[in-house]
Amino acid sequence: MQKKTSYPNDEAAIQGLIQELGEAWDRGDADAYASLFTEDADYVVFDGTHLKGRQEIAEAHRPLFERFMKGSRLVTESSSLRFLSPDVALIHSRGAILRAHQNHPSSRRLSVQTMVAVREGEEGWRLAAFQNTRYRPFARTLLGRLLALARFTPRPG
Repeated sequence: MQKKTSYPNDEAAIQGLIQELGEAWDRGDADAYASLFTEDADYVVFDGTHLKGRQEIAEAHRPLFERFMKGSRLVTESSSLRFLSPDVALIHSRGAILRAHQNHPSSRRLSVQTMVAVREGEEGWRLAAFQNTRYRPFARTLLGRLLALARFTPRPG
């Protein structure tokens, strides 16, 4: 995890929080996964679905873990952490979900996550916001490549 911080103990705690998030996913434990978020967390899925609160996060993930994503694992390729204040941290990560039969993520499944972690009294650090966006740089799309080609192709006359 890249870092820009002067709070080393909190940095370790947040790294632990992100690790716990992956471990809860890997176990398929919707309640443990949701427990890592604040009670009123905002969670936006890659397709734009907005979940509000710990309970909705657990309810939305339960069928995924029991059926569609059973046996899947979270992988993180990179992440960065920046403290906005002593009690608020901004985290960016890039990763993917590996289905039960996969060893490497497909490029179509790569996502970028933006998370906001907050210090919550006795519970310690929890995620107050999570935004998951599929990684699809415009330059790599067909239209993006065509526009780049047109831009650099000499015009007659």
